[in-house]
Amino acid sequence: MNLNSKYFDAIRVKPDQDRLLQDKVPVCEWPDCQSPGKHPAPKGRDTEKEYHYFCLRHVREYNKDYNYFKGMKDKEVKDYVASSRTGHRPTWKLGDNAKGTAGKKAGKAGGPKVDDPFDVMGDGEIHGRPRRTVRNQELKALHELGLDETATQESATKQYKVLIKRLHPDANKGSRANEDKLTKVIKAYEYLKTSGFMRKNR
Repeated sequence: MNLNSKYFDAIRVKPDQDRLLQDKVPVCEWPDCQSPGKHPAPKGRDTEKEYHYFCLRHVREYNKDYNYFKGMKDKEVKDYVASSRTGHRPTWKLGDNAKGTAGKKAGKAGGPKVDDPFDVMGDGEIHGRPRRTVRNQELKALHELGLDETATQESATKQYKVLIKRLHPDANKGSRANEDKLTKVIKAYEYLKTSGFMRKNR
């Protein structure tokens, strides 16, 4: 009679835990070890998603000698650590005068100029106009008209006229469904006129 059978574990008060684990997890990968291998250990560099499975005793042994950078030269380790700061992705420098330098080079070489409508390169102009500061309330008013901070007096006035014609009850068979929106558009445009936005954009 085999007293270590799994059938006896069902009636034991305290069954053998190691033997129960063997049915659920793989056997330890350490040579000549038959214990349950429930502790994952990384296989090494370039195999980040692959693991060995050891028992507790042998995973400790494995971890003592584990070295992710094994076989790499000092310079390779330094380069790897530096590259890990950006997730091993390429990066480019954005200098203060990057656009100016690019423009000079492009002019000499006759190459295309870089379009920078949002002034990322920082030359102080947007679409050829000097950069200006738009206050929060002005920006909210422009958004109400469906515009952004690059809007001019001409574009704001033009958009205002378009919205008035579209939202007015006369254009909607007398319907007042758009009355709230129409009121907001009128107030937004009036605010832009009184805030000095129109004078700044002449």
